[in-house]
Amino acid sequence: MNQILVGVVVLVGWLYVFSKYNSRLTSDTDDRTGYVVAVTDGDTIQILSGYTLQKIRLADIDAPEKDQSWGTRAWIALIGKVFLKTVVVKIYERDMYGRLVGTVWHDGRNINRELVLEGHAWVYHRFLHDRSLLADEEIARSTHQGLWSLPAPIPPWDWRRQDHVLETQTLTMDRNCGYKRYCIEMDSCREARFYHEHCRLSRLDGDSDGIPCEKLCKTFIFY
Repeated sequence: MNQILVGVVVLVGWLYVFSKYNSRLTSDTDDRTGYVVAVTDGDTIQILSGYTLQKIRLADIDAPEKDQSWGTRAWIALIGKVFLKTVVVKIYERDMYGRLVGTVWHDGRNINRELVLEGHAWVYHRFLHDRSLLADEEIARSTHQGLWSLPAPIPPWDWRRQDHVLETQTLTMDRNCGYKRYCIEMDSCREARFYHEHCRLSRLDGDSDGIPCEKLCKTFIFY
């Protein structure tokens, strides 16, 4: 029994070392091929590439947040396109949250472009590599595709700005929320989730994956 346990520990250790070594050999701008194991929202996925789990932020686009109009539909649209499928990602850079930013391809289809053409995402003008997407957005807008069928769609960057204002107002007005603002101040995952969900303290989820204060709220992904 002890020999089996030792063997398991050694195997896990070697897999961990190989994962770290493999990630160092791979540049931030190298293309990635991986299996999509999670779709966080309308413009973020997680892929298993080799032995490494990597978060991918789709480049050039910005999908509605889940709590705004069309946010859930955009999320479901991306799930239908890539979840549990093998994709190739053309990487441009790594963002401030540590996510790789790139264009996702599946079966020769540019998924980023499809989301814009079908009205599931805006072109992200602030971080734009492929300017041809602007014409695709105009087509979606003029034909009232997806979110463009709404009376007054709000760009997600404006929504997030409004959310920040509401967050500050809520913390001031709601005594139950107290005045904690950062993960380092949280005593438990339960408290972090309360502040994130009830008090609208979105900064606790810096990478927008729906899990606040990840050092407190560790989760497991099953494949």
